[in-house]
Amino acid sequence: MIATREVTYDIDGLSMVAHLARPDGEGPWPAVLLGHDGVGLDDYQRHRADELAAHGYLALAMDYHGGEIFFGRPDAMLARCLPLLADGERMQAIGRAALDVLLATPGVDPDRLAALGYGTGGRIVLELARTGVPFKAIAVVHPALPDANADDWIDVTSTFLLCTGSEDPLCTPEQVLTFGRALQAAGMDWRVNIYGGAKHAFWARPRNSDGSPATRASRTEATVPGVGYHPENSVRAWQAVLDLFGETFQTLRERASLAE
Repeated sequence: MIATREVTYDIDGLSMVAHLARPDGEGPWPAVLLGHDGVGLDDYQRHRADELAAHGYLALAMDYHGGEIFFGRPDAMLARCLPLLADGERMQAIGRAALDVLLATPGVDPDRLAALGYGTGGRIVLELARTGVPFKAIAVVHPALPDANADDWIDVTSTFLLCTGSEDPLCTPEQVLTFGRALQAAGMDWRVNIYGGAKHAFWARPRNSDGSPATRASRTEATVPGVGYHPENSVRAWQAVLDLFGETFQTLRERASLAE
């Protein structure tokens, strides 16, 4: 049975409240750093961390809003996220603080690190990778992409998965493919999944401002163009993430076995 707990730490002038999920047993386990989307760390990302723990990964769902959730408040969310996205050093510091918490957790295997990020959280883990954090695998779902500069990725050895929807106006298939070509030019192992008919945040069920399930389109869906839930593709994207991590760490185990 997995074990979960809240972890608090201070960065960016805020007290962050992350969610840690660890597998049963003593480890060492491969570890995943998870970055939530712009709305905030909610039960979706907590459950994803829990599912990762059930698959044998030590998972930390970071927080970069100081515990605040922006359900149904797109203007407030953008006021928080846009200045953050414009400041690479700030994103790196936020990500690094969360990574330090993960690496300090008993049972973590520091040689088997992965990252998963949604939206702004995807950008944060990409910024971390650019600083040289040795992630073996990175999965980003409709991320806020950095400039497609191959030189930024020459020394990065991660395997990449990039997911977006065909109807996403904020992270378009064209943007993702352009970024993928930069990874290609840097000699990286990368893949792109484009989900037909899916919009931005296609994995997120509509929520009211209090976080309860919405019976109709939320204010965010109604006011932000191109945002919408697509349950089938939500499942497909999650399976793609699990496949990437399973493939990556199975390969590492096989290599270790062959070396013995």
